[in-house]
Amino acid sequence: MVEKLISEYVSRMTKDDVNNFAHKNGIILNNYELSLIFSNIKENWHTIVYGNARGILDDVKSKVEPLTYQKIENLYIYFKDKFKSYL
Repeated sequence: MVEKLISEYVSRMTKDDVNNFAHKNGIILNNYELSLIFSNIKENWHTIVYGNARGILDDVKSKVEPLTYQKIENLYIYFKDKFKSYL
């Protein structure tokens, strides 16, 4: 059930949603970074939520600013830990 809800949410997600979430969490993304993060979420959400996202994070790390990556990784760890009992 939770997987279906996440799938539906991701299918309706827009770049503005990602950008607004980033801003609320102190991350300023340039257009390239926004497109990169958005496409990774859309294409790899299942791995990000349920699998080992290390490969995805490593790919992102090489393509964004170091401070941006650190904030992304910290948020990923925070939310993965916060919601692990639901997944």
